[in-house]
Amino acid sequence: MSGHSKWKTIKHKKEAKDKKRSQTFSKILKAISAAAREEIDPKFNSQLKSLVEKAKENNVPNDNIKRAIEGAKDKDLKELLIEAYGPGGVAMLIKVITDNSNRTIAEIRHLLSKHDCKIAEVGSVQWAFENNEPKFPQEISSREKDSLNKLIDVLEEHSDVQNITTNAKS
Repeated sequence: MSGHSKWKTIKHKKEAKDKKRSQTFSKILKAISAAAREEIDPKFNSQLKSLVEKAKENNVPNDNIKRAIEGAKDKDLKELLIEAYGPGGVAMLIKVITDNSNRTIAEIRHLLSKHDCKIAEVGSVQWAFENNEPKFPQEISSREKDSLNKLIDVLEEHSDVQNITTNAKS
């Protein structure tokens, strides 16, 4: 992969680290834009204030934070809750923030189908959760747990996905 050159090793490590950092920045800034639609002043918007603090903890540049807040007026971001069934019939709630809901739903559906999972009808999964906590934790086999963890990793790499909640027993 990185060959025998010290520089190539450093380069590959830096590329991986930068990719992860970029994904984190993108998710946080998208959430900031969505929260800023209600009120752009963090003093009067507690959700925006907590997201700005989270951005600063993750070393997001101040200019990027300001642009995300100012750009909230221009963007038409929507917050969606996608309900799905994962490996072993595990109920999943996938929170996304997107500017194009059709594209995002199609992409999430594609990622789920690659792991033999599917999007559920609206309301068919939400009943299993209360305040984003599972009411009825579900036992799954170790093979299904591995498959679920791989699916969650793939979904978290998607730039629109903000949060994933499952009812699988840990």
